[in-house]
Amino acid sequence: MLPIERQQQILTWLENEGTLRVSEISKRLEVSEMTVYRDIKPLIAQEKILKTSNGITLVTQTDLSSNRCSYCYKDARSRFSVQLIKKDQRIEQACCPHCALLRYKAIENDVSQMICHDFLKDTTISAKTAIFLLDADLHLNCCKPQVIVFESMKQAKQFQMGFGGRIYHFAEAIQVLMEDMQSETCCHKK
Repeated sequence: MLPIERQQQILTWLENEGTLRVSEISKRLEVSEMTVYRDIKPLIAQEKILKTSNGITLVTQTDLSSNRCSYCYKDARSRFSVQLIKKDQRIEQACCPHCALLRYKAIENDVSQMICHDFLKDTTISAKTAIFLLDADLHLNCCKPQVIVFESMKQAKQFQMGFGGRIYHFAEAIQVLMEDMQSETCCHKK
């Protein structure tokens, strides 16, 4: 059996059984444990499986690094990150409000709350009550079109006076971003 065939067999067993020990895989495949380790190494690198204290297990959506954006997979450990709290209490991270709004639109029936940070005060606020400034003339090294979050309309308008951009409430911001997905300016254009 070729390594790729053994890897596929391992994945199939994990789908059916959840967790397997390397020694058990070795017996089933009739190969050495060292061969099993060589076979699972690329699966671990591809984040298809996780090595645990009891052996190996399949990677599920909740096992993915909580430090990665659930929309674009960039690092989500910045002051711009947003949390999407799902109805089943699982939490997804987004690297920025741009990705959070797009991810929300994709899974809105599963989301109970979205928590983001006010750009000026860095306080946590509900995204549904926040004010969103799109396309401000300020380079923040995040996804385009850039989205900046404010707690109050007054602060958003004052910021807009200096840096431009367009101001929207939650639902409007999602709609505008969805329209921007069709344009060439969006960094996530499919």
